[in-house]
Amino acid sequence: MKKKLLSMLCIMLTISVALVGCSKKAEIANNVTVLESNYDEVLEKAKGTTVNFYGYGGNEVMNKWFDTYVVDQMKEKYDITVKRVGMNIDEILNQLLSDKQANNEKGSIDVVWINGENFKTAKDSNLLLGSFVGKLPNFNDYVNTASEDVTVDFGTEVEGLEAPWGKAQFTIAVNSDKVSQIINDTKSLREVIMANPGKFTYPALPDFTGSAFVRNVIYDIVGYENVANLPEDKEEVRKAIQPAMDYLNEIKPYLWNEGKTYPSTTSQLDNMYSDNEVYFTMTYSPNSLKGRMESGELSKDTEIIEFKNGNISNTHFLTIPFNSQNQAGAMVLIDFLMSIDAQASKTFTENWGDTTVLDMDKVPAKDRSKFSSDSITIKNSVPELSAGMVPIIEEIWTEEVLESE
Repeated sequence: MKKKLLSMLCIMLTISVALVGCSKKAEIANNVTVLESNYDEVLEKAKGTTVNFYGYGGNEVMNKWFDTYVVDQMKEKYDITVKRVGMNIDEILNQLLSDKQANNEKGSIDVVWINGENFKTAKDSNLLLGSFVGKLPNFNDYVNTASEDVTVDFGTEVEGLEAPWGKAQFTIAVNSDKVSQIINDTKSLREVIMANPGKFTYPALPDFTGSAFVRNVIYDIVGYENVANLPEDKEEVRKAIQPAMDYLNEIKPYLWNEGKTYPSTTSQLDNMYSDNEVYFTMTYSPNSLKGRMESGELSKDTEIIEFKNGNISNTHFLTIPFNSQNQAGAMVLIDFLMSIDAQASKTFTENWGDTTVLDMDKVPAKDRSKFSSDSITIKNSVPELSAGMVPIIEEIWTEEVLESE
């Protein structure tokens, strides 16, 4: 009897130890990041999960496309629930920085829409998960992975930390019913601004689009080539871009509210434009204007302005924060957003009008007709400056323009 009891105890102890061991292995497996998993494992881990997508929410046409097409497709194809949270990138970065300082490993953000100096800040501050992009099938199959458009972001090496999602070109938009003059450079723009006092303004820096406007003014007046290779030294930059700062001060009294205040966001400027409070707005997504015109959000007389010396262009990206609680779901969402169907869908102006990042030579011929052929392309594009130059220019604008009397 004692032998049987002892045997039973041994068996139970063995099972208990085995269960504990299995439990520990399961726990370890669950804690292994997607960086150590193949994509099939990532897909399996992502099933039945929820992904929190954080990014700019000021484009209602894009929001509608995302909340219907993307959300529905992710649920249908992958059994993943996607929640979109509209938030400005500076708020997102502040939240991630706070999490980092507090050693909070359980974040609420899974995917971030990002680029430029914000990416550099996130990279330098170790706010990102790691190099994940090389694991994404759609990136490897359909993107020109060697292109500088996707390997460098405002002069910062991407190193697989963010995945390309779309391409943007900065442009000023004008209500042609109110302004009939041809505008193709800062000189002609100044003439129109002075002839229509109070009807032009731009978002206060560091708003992303307002900052692009100031850089495009610098390019047109000073020349991209005379700024791109400058050292990141504030006084040297100030000296080089002073003619552009003089221009911005010259038009300041003729701006909305006499330049005493500026819209705080591009969304606010869009609202002012919709209400005819101003005759101009500006955007990084010229194709999105068509959809917004069709929806009645913007005047049907809206036209874009192409500067003869070039309009700024760049790529926008998606990344995963260091403390994402659903790394697998984040990866699957990002890969889907680089798929042929998703990239094609967003090229249509009624959906968004965003330019694809896919290399059309790598897209099968049978799928190329899925992409919109009715898109706006600004022919003369100029690249962005290095991310480190952007805050320097923004500081100089604050001192030379915003705070000047």
